[in-house]
Amino acid sequence: MGLRARGVGALPNLIRSLRKEAHPKQQSLPSLRRAFSLYDQINLIDNVPDDQLRFQRYTETGFRVNGVDYEGSLLCVGNMLMSWAPTKFSHVTPDSLSMFQIVRPIPEILILGTGRNIEPVDPELRRFIRSTGMKLEAVDSRNAISTYNILNEEGRIVAAALLPYGAS
Repeated sequence: MGLRARGVGALPNLIRSLRKEAHPKQQSLPSLRRAFSLYDQINLIDNVPDDQLRFQRYTETGFRVNGVDYEGSLLCVGNMLMSWAPTKFSHVTPDSLSMFQIVRPIPEILILGTGRNIEPVDPELRRFIRSTGMKLEAVDSRNAISTYNILNEEGRIVAAALLPYGAS
């Protein structure tokens, strides 16, 4: 009985020694502080020059640009932002975009944010946009604001006509 009790006591010691041999002392994982500090240095969303428009979010009824919430549709040319009359995609016409006949310099691309869903663009509207010298990219408003941010940050002359995400 004494031998058995001594064997039971030795078993945990044997297991511990085998674990040590199988797994040499593990080094701690590197700190994540360094990774986060590097992220902060390249965080493009929050570090935007004051004179540059940056869309930060969208809602069903509007957008947040440079920390300010705007309700309704927006028209952006370069770093100029204005309210825009159309409330749904069927209201987007050559007349609603007529300002692009006089805007100089001519933006190289017009990003049309169509709301929640991508909509087919009327051939007449396509012809009008082409006649102004711009290319057209029609996408849902979520992707439109991302594309606008990227192109604007690259310093390209870009325009956006954006319906709120909840527009039909």
